[in-house]
Amino acid sequence: MGNLIFILHLVSTWFMTGLIWFVQIVHYPLYDRIGSESFVEYERVHCSLTTLVVAPVMLTELLTGLALFADKPKFAGTLELVANMALLGVIWLSTMFIADQLHGQLGVQFSPQVHRSLVLWNWLRTVAWTIRGLLLAYLVARGFK
Repeated sequence: MGNLIFILHLVSTWFMTGLIWFVQIVHYPLYDRIGSESFVEYERVHCSLTTLVVAPVMLTELLTGLALFADKPKFAGTLELVANMALLGVIWLSTMFIADQLHGQLGVQFSPQVHRSLVLWNWLRTVAWTIRGLLLAYLVARGFK
């Protein structure tokens, strides 16, 4: 069962890693091109639809990441699982306390400063998800040895 949990964790992590890179490089930088007259409505719809896509995947990451401690694959060490979950904690905390707050401000009125902050702060999540994806890929490769 540990291998199945790990596979679900790996897939959800790489889904989010790909998505966060798209958001960081394409989606967020284009926010300032939407136009201030329609931006607030766009932002509100964006947040609702994004939640529908990312919430189930992020919850899968969280639950399977925790489950790996109870049913650890042979190729995964405790230290690696702790590092993985620590990075996931950084992602969740920065989502709740930084990204969500900035989106809330943009949902009231577009601000170039808030937009810049969102793009800059999102690098934290982008890097954390990327490191997690690479760590999990390393564990898979080690499992094939």
